[in-house]
Amino acid sequence: MIIAEITPKENFILLIKSQDNILGEFDVSPYLHSEAFSPLQERHNFEKVINGYYFIEWECGADLSADTIEAKWNIIGQA
Repeated sequence: MIIAEITPKENFILLIKSQDNILGEFDVSPYLHSEAFSPLQERHNFEKVINGYYFIEWECGADLSADTIEAKWNIIGQA
């Protein structure tokens, strides 16, 4: 999967659109208790998500691969 767009939503959910126009939601909250992801508990840090197309990352160094996202996202439709 190639990530085309990312939009942070409430409750640590990311709305993700893939390059092939599939829309899905990915819940980051299960990761927030790990050391790398703990800064994301603050909303302003969570919203600073960066699209690396094959991964997403945050300024704090936390990252998720597109493969991880694709394996665990909730597909909600086509864009």
